[in-house]
Amino acid sequence: MLSITGLNQFYGESHTLWDLDLTIPEKACTVLMGRNGVGKTTLLQCIMGHQKVRSGSIQLQGQEMLKESVEQRPRMGIGYVPQGRQIFPLLTVEENLQIGLPVLPRGQRRIPDYIFELFPVLAQMMHRRGGDLSGGQQQQLAIGRALVVNPQLLILDEPTEGIQPNVVQEIGDIIRRLNQEMGLTVLLVEQKLPFARKVGDHFCILDRGRKVAQGGMDRLDDQLVKQYLTV
Repeated sequence: MLSITGLNQFYGESHTLWDLDLTIPEKACTVLMGRNGVGKTTLLQCIMGHQKVRSGSIQLQGQEMLKESVEQRPRMGIGYVPQGRQIFPLLTVEENLQIGLPVLPRGQRRIPDYIFELFPVLAQMMHRRGGDLSGGQQQQLAIGRALVVNPQLLILDEPTEGIQPNVVQEIGDIIRRLNQEMGLTVLLVEQKLPFARKVGDHFCILDRGRKVAQGGMDRLDDQLVKQYLTV
């Protein structure tokens, strides 16, 4: 579904991503892993157009994305849940969900019912301000907002960060449901190894901006964990 080839990215003169090749298979969950500062979030921001790319290619279903604007990329079928959630605290839950609706054709600009089936708490809090929600509820809102555009690819940047354990489990169950039952392709940045093993089908490990390992989740062995993931 998503194909990244020869990607190079710089912050000023600092070379951040090095000749990165990565394929995200359709209808599977791929977990992007690595220690802090190795380029995981930068890669997601390159995909979404928030960071400029020096060279390389990012294609979604064979269509080159790098020539598309930031505003156009969700229209290509991508839902994005950024690190830290980034909901609008002074807007209501309903208004936060409506943010993505202009991406859709005029006749389809409504919040899908299945979002409230996945996250019943959002239906109960439609008129509450986003800033008044708990961290876990805000994360559910952020995921719901990404799903409003009816994406083919859902990208999540550390969705379990700062979330209470019971909500972490719920989010894991929802990711698997979206992936396995609804056929949504998922690209996930995740630091928690048990969560990654629970939801992931494939993994890719970055180290210093380079891809150093990838494969099915059954190939994520103790040696790789110790070498590239343990702090």
